[in-house]
Amino acid sequence: MSNHILISSKIKSFKKQIKVSSDKSISIRSILLASQAVGTSKISNLLESEDVMNALKAIKKLGINYKKKGGSYYIDGYGLNGFNFNKNITIDAGNSGTLARLILGLLVKAKKKIKLIGDKSLSKRDFSRVIKPLQLFGVKIKSRQKRLPIEIIGNDFLRPIKYNENIGSAQVKSCIILAALNTPGNTILNSKHSRNHTELMLKFLKYPIKIQKKKNTEKISVSGLSQFKAFKYIVPGDISSASFFIVLTLLSENSEMLIKNVNINKSRNGIIKILNKMGANIKLKNKKIYNGEEIADIFVKSKNNLYSVNCSSKLNSSAIDEFLIIFLVAAKSKGISKFKNLGEMNKKESKRLDLAVKFLTLIGIKVTRLNDDINIYGNPNLTLSDNFEIKNFLKDHRIFFLSCIAALTLGGKWKINDKEAINTSFPEFLKILKNVGAKIN
Repeated sequence: MSNHILISSKIKSFKKQIKVSSDKSISIRSILLASQAVGTSKISNLLESEDVMNALKAIKKLGINYKKKGGSYYIDGYGLNGFNFNKNITIDAGNSGTLARLILGLLVKAKKKIKLIGDKSLSKRDFSRVIKPLQLFGVKIKSRQKRLPIEIIGNDFLRPIKYNENIGSAQVKSCIILAALNTPGNTILNSKHSRNHTELMLKFLKYPIKIQKKKNTEKISVSGLSQFKAFKYIVPGDISSASFFIVLTLLSENSEMLIKNVNINKSRNGIIKILNKMGANIKLKNKKIYNGEEIADIFVKSKNNLYSVNCSSKLNSSAIDEFLIIFLVAAKSKGISKFKNLGEMNKKESKRLDLAVKFLTLIGIKVTRLNDDINIYGNPNLTLSDNFEIKNFLKDHRIFFLSCIAALTLGGKWKINDKEAINTSFPEFLKILKNVGAKIN
């Protein structure tokens, strides 16, 4: 079976209502927290992607049983540090930085050595950002060049830490919070704003965590060794997955779409704020709060007249996974769009900022770049008729999704390789695209 797709025609106008895949960040966190709860947790609407399945395989290796029944997953937890496993086990995080960094936080009391590995892409990513705080807790970690593979041995005599997280990384913040669960005393974390699913889930579980919000940071205090009970959780839709269909609709002609039941957490909804600044009219309907998370239906219509944006870097952390698709909108907008301090994009599954510049240049858009700042010179009349092939992007799922949306809205004949990249986060992506009317071979 071939591992590429062909797109040779733009999508025709549509009016559709869809559901996108479940939130990957929340799916992984719900599995890891269920592994530490007392009793059997029930997680419904879990994303069944490779990253999430790797999280289930990881807790199974650590002695936590689970079963799927009637569309829900039941996970048996034995409380904090309730893992029971053999010597010399290896956990494979695959492509997931979230899984790799967060599970290290749960292994801080592991009595036997555990080896953590990942795929080629993940093995190139920087783990010094979690190794340093974990060593401060008292954990022994071996790693060459602060990358995977990592060997970890826990410590029965952990000490709480005070730590400043200056990157704005939810993975680093969550790793430290999860390590603090197993540590006696109070761990204090001063963190730049980033997505806050871990904190919201712990508050929902009535865990003693305190959050004091400041202008650009938050002070998080975690009281360790407090057991919590098993829970029920229904995972909402993923705004990162929804973003590609938002832009598909925005850049198509005479089209509209309602995307049902999406998590619009304020630490994740930067794409809506940015696109609305560019002239989109994206509306949030049927808003509700579910276990601390804000959920809504997203309504979007086509827009012919879009304008450039001078994007505040304050929005970076809330749109970091969506900038690739935001750049495509900038390419079709009037004027020069400016984005600053986007170095964190190059710390993702691939060097996304580098690849974004290559991609925009490929489709005929002028881009200037100075370090981690880029300017995109938009062309509202941009249409394509050439042949394009997208390959060698480290199988980054978001580059694949971006290429599909570009092909369907700008025209041209496209061969897009590494189709299996979608299994990382959004296995239903192509199926939903076809249901909306896309012709894909």
